[in-house]
Amino acid sequence: MSDQKTTDVNAGRRVLKLESEALSALSESLNGDFSDAVTMLYNVKGRVIISGMGKSGHIGRKIAATMASTGTPAQFVHPGEASHGDLGMITNEDAVIAISNSGETKELSDLIYFAKRFSIPMIGITSKTGSTLAKNSDIPIILPTMPEAATMGLAPTTSTTMALALGDALSVALMERKGFTAQDFHTFHPGGKLGQQLLRVEDLMHESNELPLCGSGTKMRDAIVIMAEKRFGCVGITDEIGNLSGIVTDGDLRRHMAPDLLDQSADSIMTSDPVTITPDSLAAEALTLMNKSKITAVFVTDDKKPVGIAHVHDFLRAGVV
Repeated sequence: MSDQKTTDVNAGRRVLKLESEALSALSESLNGDFSDAVTMLYNVKGRVIISGMGKSGHIGRKIAATMASTGTPAQFVHPGEASHGDLGMITNEDAVIAISNSGETKELSDLIYFAKRFSIPMIGITSKTGSTLAKNSDIPIILPTMPEAATMGLAPTTSTTMALALGDALSVALMERKGFTAQDFHTFHPGGKLGQQLLRVEDLMHESNELPLCGSGTKMRDAIVIMAEKRFGCVGITDEIGNLSGIVTDGDLRRHMAPDLLDQSADSIMTSDPVTITPDSLAAEALTLMNKSKITAVFVTDDKKPVGIAHVHDFLRAGVV
C-alpha cells in the first residue's frame, strides 16, 4: 500500500481498537443499576421517551427505533422542542431516558425538571457521576471514562458508540424479559427482507372453499373436476372424520392412465400419507420442503385435518427464497 493508504488504514484500526476497548469496559461496568433500569422500563404502562442533543440525539433516535421494533413503545423527543411545547407528549405513565455525555447539556434542563416535578421515572446515560443529569436521574447509568477516538478527543465518537451499544443492551434485555418472539418481531417488520424471512405458512395459504378436497370413495371423474376447478394440480382425499388420508396429483393421473380411470375411486390411486406442513411453520421452511420433495403445492394440516393449501408461486410472489 501507498504511504497514504497505510496512514488511513492505521487511523481506522486505531479508532476501532479504542471503541472496542470502550465497549469491553462498558460491559464490565454493568451492574445492578442496569437490571433496575430494565425493570423500570418493563413496568412502564405508557411509552419510553428518549431525548438527547446533537450526536446524543441521533443515538436516542436509534434507540427509540430499536425499542419500538422489539415490543416496547418508544418515542424520541427533541430537548429543544420539549421546551417549546413538546413536554406535553410526556405523561406520568411514561419513563424517560436522557442521554448526555457531560450530563450538563443545558437543553435537557427543562425535560429533567419536568420529569422530577411530575414523578416521571428517568434513566440518565452520562459519563459524569456528579453531573446534573446523574444526580437527578432515578437510575443513572455511568459510561466508563474512555478517550474519544477522534484526533484531539473533541468529536463524540467513543462516547456515542458506548451510548448506542448500551441502548441496544437495554432493548435486548427488555425484549427477553418480555418474552418477545419471532412472530412478534414479524408483526412489527411486515416489509422487507426480515418480513419475508418471518412470514408463516398461514400468511400465504389458501383456505376454506379454495381447498381441492373430496371424500373417500369419490370417483376419479369427480375428483378430476375438482382438480380442474381449484387449479392446484392436485386433490386431497379425506377420510370419514375429515383427516387428510391421501393426495392425487397430475403425476398420479399420468401413472394410472387407463380406460377405466374415470370409474376408479380416488382412494385407489392416491398417494397415502402425503407431505404436509403446519400453519405456524415458516414460509421459507415450507418452500425448502417443497423443493426437496419436488412438489409445487403442499397441504397445510392441523392435527391431520386440512386447513389450507400453499403453492410455490405464493411463496415466490411474496419474495420468499
